[in-house]
Amino acid sequence: MANEMGQVWGGVRAAVLGASGFVGRWGARRLCARGADVHLVVRDAGAMARVGRDYGIDGTVVTADMADGDAVRGMIDEIRPTVVFNLIGYGVDRSERDAATARRINAELVEVLAEATAGLGETSWTGQRLVHVGSALEYGEASGDLREDGPTAPTTDYGITKLEGTQRLTACAVRDGLRAVTGRLFTVYGPGEHAGRLLPSLLEAAQSGEAVSLTAGAAARDFTYVEEVAEGLLRLALCDAEPGAVVNLARGELTTVREFIEIAGDVLGIERELLKFGDLAERPEEMRHGAVNVDRLETLTGWSMNVDIAEGVRRTACFYQTIAT
Repeated sequence: MANEMGQVWGGVRAAVLGASGFVGRWGARRLCARGADVHLVVRDAGAMARVGRDYGIDGTVVTADMADGDAVRGMIDEIRPTVVFNLIGYGVDRSERDAATARRINAELVEVLAEATAGLGETSWTGQRLVHVGSALEYGEASGDLREDGPTAPTTDYGITKLEGTQRLTACAVRDGLRAVTGRLFTVYGPGEHAGRLLPSLLEAAQSGEAVSLTAGAAARDFTYVEEVAEGLLRLALCDAEPGAVVNLARGELTTVREFIEIAGDVLGIERELLKFGDLAERPEEMRHGAVNVDRLETLTGWSMNVDIAEGVRRTACFYQTIAT
């Protein structure tokens, strides 16, 4: 399948917005490996150069202010990509809390991108023209089996604005006949995560031998390894979906945060007594949900994620060892 995917992507002009970010760098890495003509759209060319060196990404770097609609339109007109991957979001990092910026990046930008991409006109490419990354937080307080056509009840600025972005994309796609899809991400982990998040904290503890303060870890999550998320995005770009379709990009398997920590700790060689469960309070915005339905992903792509948590943590540790040498 890897060879077949390489043949599909060879020479295809792909714009990756947010290519130096956590998911963006893995999407760009995979596209480069498959022979695509990759344009890396970032704010900081220097940061992209460092990421490119460590992650084996070799593409054309384009700097643009993604909060500026005119700059976004100009960037699309300049690159004239066959397919756009929008992997930009505001609000994941705890320092990103400005509601106006969240709406501009997570919602308004998506509509601008959709309109600009639709304005490029027809192409011989039969896949999606725009692949947008959504978020599990769009579901918010929705309970039960999380299905793409089910209820949404976001409670955070991030979830609310991400849902608005998804809705704007769907409306534009239907109106303009744009082939576009939203892949909703869940709890993604792996190399490139921000410092202070769960797995980076465990990796640091494994190195230092010091205790790590944790919540009780009762919440259940659908943990997805970042390389598989990137693969899923490329496969969504090739699928035949209705304009503006939303697809859960997940494993369809829930694991409590505590179980994830214990599995990761065993892989990394952290003594159980160093895992201080209950030292930290649960975050107020912690989302609790039931199983994530992945039927649509499997139907559209004929593919499903199969990297379990232990393997994902092993790959992460191995990757960091490789770039450190």
